[in-house]
Amino acid sequence: MLDTMTFTKILGGFCGALLVFLLGKWVAEEMYAMGGGHGDDHGPAYIIEVADSGEETEAGEEGPSFAELYASADIAAGEKVFGKCKACHAVDGTDKTGPHLDGVVGRDVDAVAGFGYSGALSAVVATWTPEELDAFIANPKGYAPGTSMGFAGLKKIQDRVDVIAYLDNTDGDMTVLEVPAAAEEEAAAEPAAEEATEEAATEEAAAEPAAEEATEETAEATETAAAEEASEEEVASEEPAEEASSESDAAASEASGFAALVAAADIAAGEKAYKKCAACHVADKEQNRVGPHLVNIVGRPVASVEGFGYSGALDELGGEWDLDRLSAWLENPREFAPGNRMSFRGVSDEQDRADIIGYLQSLSQ
Repeated sequence: MLDTMTFTKILGGFCGALLVFLLGKWVAEEMYAMGGGHGDDHGPAYIIEVADSGEETEAGEEGPSFAELYASADIAAGEKVFGKCKACHAVDGTDKTGPHLDGVVGRDVDAVAGFGYSGALSAVVATWTPEELDAFIANPKGYAPGTSMGFAGLKKIQDRVDVIAYLDNTDGDMTVLEVPAAAEEEAAAEPAAEEATEEAATEEAAAEPAAEEATEETAEATETAAAEEASEEEVASEEPAEEASSESDAAASEASGFAALVAAADIAAGEKAYKKCAACHVADKEQNRVGPHLVNIVGRPVASVEGFGYSGALDELGGEWDLDRLSAWLENPREFAPGNRMSFRGVSDEQDRADIIGYLQSLSQ
């Protein structure tokens, strides 16, 4: 049997240990508290510093717009960048120190039920657009003074663009941003300049035979009347042959259209040109990304990939993706199907389009 003194010592030791444990827990919370889920009044005990890469655009130098960068964002790279956010955020619908971020693009700032947001954010922005997220991620404290988020920010705009595109794609519906008109005009100016160069070359080439014809006419003027009569008889006898030749040339010209370019496509050049599309499409397996997969795209019904959410503009289009349709789509997606979500500006060079389609066909063979 334990006497009273022994029992008292045991109980006192237990209570002392419990007191030390509770005291240690309180000290740890005070040292490492992250702001009570973005909702407490006191700030974080530490800040995660991210080194400046020094790759920002120099002052006065104009780089691509955010919309242009977003249209070609690398979602796989964005997933890697998101590794810096995983300590506080998840993309599976669960909240951690911060709210879950799946479907965050286009979401109201305080939309996650049960999460304690700080008033600093709701006072600055109502909806998380890609542009607002870019500004917030670049400098959380500068964007929303008083926010309890302790992250120092991402300095590289490409990292921000990629990670926002990754988050945007978590709900399978990618946001399309309008590319500034200046950028579109610049892109449109390129084929116009090419056409002007081609026209100049054509005129120059046409001038040479004109000069040759003038010389020939001078020589013909000195010939005898008998030679002229013989020449007229020959021309008369050759007229049916020339007509047949013209018909043959017209048929050959019709057959040597875009289909002929695809038939003679440079597969290696097509693979290289396809890199513009690889950020959003997979061509060698049936896997959807921001856009649907492109396996067997030639001859496939429009908007027919199962499980992919097409825009109404493509759903209503109907028909199949033949060579001419694919060429028109690649040249100017917005003009071909107004209202579609694809933000790619297009491939202006016809040979590049033929090479890309030839490359896609080669993967399906």
